Amino acid sequence: MREHTVREKSKKFAVRIIHLYNYLCNKKNEYVLSKQVLRSGTSIGANLAESDFAISKRDFLSKLYIALKETSETMYWLELLYETDYITKSEYDSLYSDCYEIKCMLQSSTKTIQFSLNKKAEKGTTD
Repeated sequence: MREHTVREKSKKFAVRIIHLYNYLCNKKNEYVLSKQVLRSGTSIGANLAESDFAISKRDFLSKLYIALKETSETMYWLELLYETDYITKSEYDSLYSDCYEIKCMLQSSTKTIQFSLNKKAEKGTTD
């Protein structure tokens, strides 16, 4: 499965988000949107790390869904930062692209796991 790849990408993305937060605070004097993007952008990897100790397949899936929701939220904050001229088009494109890639990976994983759980439920077995 691609968990290690998505975990690596989400950690690298979190580092980029932390650098963005520092830039926004120190150079642009922006503290509200930057805090929001910091929270959601670093939460993606945190939820994936937490999924390592899920107590069941359903708990694991839940953590992946939370990480997926955080990617969507992060994309929203990036859009606002760009549309309010806090970040450039190239900064936006690069960050948004990385976040979108993580989102696609998580969507694929959640669909695969959900399908597997549905199959087990049809057969009357549990995880």
